[in-house]
Amino acid sequence: MPLTKEELHLLAACPLFLGVEEALLYRLAREAGRAEFSSGQVVYDPDHFRRCLGVVLSGRLQVTKGSLAVSLLEPGDLFGAAALYSGEAEFASTITAQRPSACLMLEQSLVDRLLAEQGQIQENYLRYLTGRIRFLSGRLQALAQPGAEGKLARYLLASGTGELTCSATQLSQRLGLSRASLYRAFAALEENGLITRQGKTITVADPAGLEAVM
Repeated sequence: MPLTKEELHLLAACPLFLGVEEALLYRLAREAGRAEFSSGQVVYDPDHFRRCLGVVLSGRLQVTKGSLAVSLLEPGDLFGAAALYSGEAEFASTITAQRPSACLMLEQSLVDRLLAEQGQIQENYLRYLTGRIRFLSGRLQALAQPGAEGKLARYLLASGTGELTCSATQLSQRLGLSRASLYRAFAALEENGLITRQGKTITVADPAGLEAVM
């Protein structure tokens, strides 16, 4: 299915296709399938999934593992790698559309061919998998050491989204943390996609994920 110009630019910026010639992207668009999901629709769950690599073209997908919010997938993000070369009968997580979403779906046979024929895509895929390992390791570390992150998560959920009304020193005193621990907690929550920061404005991006850290 032909891609729009905007979708083509999005695909070119996707981690898997960085540095790939535009002609190949056009060819991929013809060979890959397109899937549309309504808000709240389950894309993958442990019992229902496809051995495909998906690229989010529009919308937003939520990845969860039981009650734990793992990540949010935005346009340009990849998903489904855990299903490609695994013999497991179950998928590792549940992926749900948070809003109406469109995805480009690359069947395993197509991914096999791309990895065999395109050195750049092979290198990109290995880099992507390495990044995922680092991300998941960071999530596990945050959960294994919930002290500072848990206190900060509890405070942010109780306060709601908005601008902090106290200084870092005052907040660290309220939470019983050192300033260094507070800064590390902010960095950990931000790196794991649970909050975003712009100056003193803190936005809770993933409330379920914050609850899991508490």
